[in-house]
Amino acid sequence: MLGCHIGRMFQVTVAGGSYQEGLTSVIQGVPPGMELAEQEIYGDLLLRKPGADELSSPRKEPDLPVIYSGLNAADTVENAGNKNHTNGTPLSILIPNLDRHFIHIKQYQDTNRTPRPGHASYASFIKYGPDDDAIGAGIFSGRYTSTIVAAGYVAKKVLKKCGIQIFSYIKELAGVRCKDVPHPEAVTYTNNHKKMRRDLDPFYQEIYVKNRITMDMRFLEKMRVLADIEQEIEDIRGKAPTIAPAEVKDKYGVHHILNCPDIDTAQAMVDACNKIAATGDSAGGVVEVVVTGVPTGLGEPVFYKLDAELGRMLGIGAVKGVEVGAGFRARDMTGSQNNDQMHAEAGKVIFDSNNAGGITGGLSTGQPIVVRLTVKPTPTIDKPQNTIDKYTLENKELAAITRRDATIVGRIWPVAENYTALVILDHLFAHYGYQTLKDKCIPAN
Repeated sequence: MLGCHIGRMFQVTVAGGSYQEGLTSVIQGVPPGMELAEQEIYGDLLLRKPGADELSSPRKEPDLPVIYSGLNAADTVENAGNKNHTNGTPLSILIPNLDRHFIHIKQYQDTNRTPRPGHASYASFIKYGPDDDAIGAGIFSGRYTSTIVAAGYVAKKVLKKCGIQIFSYIKELAGVRCKDVPHPEAVTYTNNHKKMRRDLDPFYQEIYVKNRITMDMRFLEKMRVLADIEQEIEDIRGKAPTIAPAEVKDKYGVHHILNCPDIDTAQAMVDACNKIAATGDSAGGVVEVVVTGVPTGLGEPVFYKLDAELGRMLGIGAVKGVEVGAGFRARDMTGSQNNDQMHAEAGKVIFDSNNAGGITGGLSTGQPIVVRLTVKPTPTIDKPQNTIDKYTLENKELAAITRRDATIVGRIWPVAENYTALVILDHLFAHYGYQTLKDKCIPAN
């Protein structure tokens, strides 16, 4: 399988499957000297994991990460203070599957002869044959996106130290669209939403805040704790803090389910999605990602254009379209409407608009980079659908009996945010290297 790798200078390789032992991110290019902990990685993973609210799959995977390599296991010299610092070697993050019981495997076994429409199950069977990992869709399951979130968190941490910030939120769901929100307001809202999710997540509180797993423990000690947690998932979930939606709004200033920077719109999205889900169907939507603080000139021409690289987010399961700036709306504009005119002000270049989404010619302009992803409705639905028996080619009818999401949009935004970080950091390595050579190593004529 050759498609599980991304990056040139900041590289990520992912492995695993929905019902295998777990999933893995191996990251190369992490600079040394950065302190890193599993708790902070989980702070992003909990935003994507299933079972968190009424719109997501009831699967109860806690998505607890374990850093296996790439950190100093102890101070390299007594009292050096660099334990748990990155050391420049490949960083490996494991995400064990803890909620993969036989009853759910049996559900897939009972329906795997009949591919689910909208899923990769027919094409992957033809490609890989009878040994295709069809339990839970294997690596074609949305579970593999946890590896992107884990790796992307590391990239975001590096980027933040370079003055680059990335945030994402739900722009549209089930036909309900959020108004345009100023970026400073949107990033504040998103950060408050993340804090709310950490504060109310029972695994974050029980495992990390209460120090059941710490960075002082060895790998096998952590595995022993995870084996215990596997048997305690329901008990831990039962310890989730009980807080009313109105209290969430008052305390955090956010919606209790969706990361949409307008609370009334977020509730309208939930209502519309639940109305669709009540019929056994599912809903799609749009996620917006914004990057600020990017230096002008980031990117490369032709095959490695920055916007083309961001277009690789079509590799996120369920994403069917990626647009930058005005995107597909540009088709209805004239040149004068679409062009981002500019002027100088106090020695700085100021753009009058940002229809380019912060990228022209494949290079960043210094404006905020704005990317939107179109997310299709969850293909696993509770409605009869026409399909075939993939062994006999008999015509069949299928209605899903497996766990499913009413919408995937609410779980895609952290994936998009962190995938964007992988692309931006990879280009930043090349940008800094190129500029250093140009400015310091090549003599002026």
